[in-house]
Amino acid sequence: MKNKRKSIFISITQFVLLAAILVPAVTLLLWIFTERWTWPDLAPQVFSKRAIFEIAGRKKELLQILWSSILISTVVAVLSAVIGIMTARAILLYRFPGKQVVYFFTILPFMVPATVFAMGIQITFIKMGLNNRITGVIIAHLICSLPYAIRLIMDGTAAVGSRLEEQARVLGASPFKAFYKTSLPMLMPVILSAVSMSYIVSFSQYFLTLMIGGGNVKTFTILMVPYLQSGNRNIACIYSTLFLGVTLLVFGVFEWAAGRFMKHGGGEFYTSE
Repeated sequence: MKNKRKSIFISITQFVLLAAILVPAVTLLLWIFTERWTWPDLAPQVFSKRAIFEIAGRKKELLQILWSSILISTVVAVLSAVIGIMTARAILLYRFPGKQVVYFFTILPFMVPATVFAMGIQITFIKMGLNNRITGVIIAHLICSLPYAIRLIMDGTAAVGSRLEEQARVLGASPFKAFYKTSLPMLMPVILSAVSMSYIVSFSQYFLTLMIGGGNVKTFTILMVPYLQSGNRNIACIYSTLFLGVTLLVFGVFEWAAGRFMKHGGGEFYTSE
């Protein structure tokens, strides 16, 4: 009887969680084709393809901006993972002067409000000649993404430890090969999480991109947010759907790449030839 109640509770919880995801998604898709939908009617009163035709008219510009956003966010995600791995290993596996200061700086972006950070870094980037440039936007996004990547990879590195690498070194492997063949495959799930988190943080940046990019660097959020703020729900829902679809597609590519690495690239140091 107890197990049956537990099973019913789990089923209800799963249904509620699934509904919490699907209902907003279905509503989003409905608004793409809705011209008028007022309270208290449960169904739209007027349907229209106006928004779709309007977006189709600027397809070329949209694809260019979408590709630029994906490229910027992917670069940020990869750099965040690489820097996060090195930082996490340095903090957890090595001793050096100023170690606590380095750790503090890894969590400092969490403490600084985004508006304050954007205003301060814009002044610095103007002096350095990085404002209104893609390089400046990438660096700014990287600063915001790194704390998430470092924290995730630190947890994974602490769980994996360095014993397997030490065993590989005893068996004759170089330091890099020992890491590549032992620790890296075990860290791959958490690295994938860090890459995904860094990507979504970068892809969804609006105010920071607007400040550092100065209007010269256009990303998908720069295009989407004004429609969200203006109340033009048809166009906003199309952009939101594209945002969701592209994000899921990129995450799928990340997971596929990680799976290919696990299958062909890593974890084979102890296999016999």
